[in-house]
Amino acid sequence: MIKDTKNGLLATIKISPNSKTNEIIKTDNETKIKITAQPIDGKANKGLIEFLSKKFKIPKTSIQIVKGETSKEKTILFATSDEEKIGLLKKTL
Repeated sequence: MIKDTKNGLLATIKISPNSKTNEIIKTDNETKIKITAQPIDGKANKGLIEFLSKKFKIPKTSIQIVKGETSKEKTILFATSDEEKIGLLKKTL
């Protein structure tokens, strides 16, 4: 699920830590992101933010986990007003 807010774009995703590769898998009803980092001491959350930052060329400080810090289901805020990046996020997620 993707939602526009005044602060940026909110996206709900499922994370699969400890995977072989970092990748985004989109299905009809959800977006799953595989991360190589282990779910220990916040490493998977840090790895997720680093992966999303590189993938979408958004600064790490502009990507925030607003819900689901310790859950596999997360709500992420992309604090950007760049229309091109928002379009890419909507298409990919």
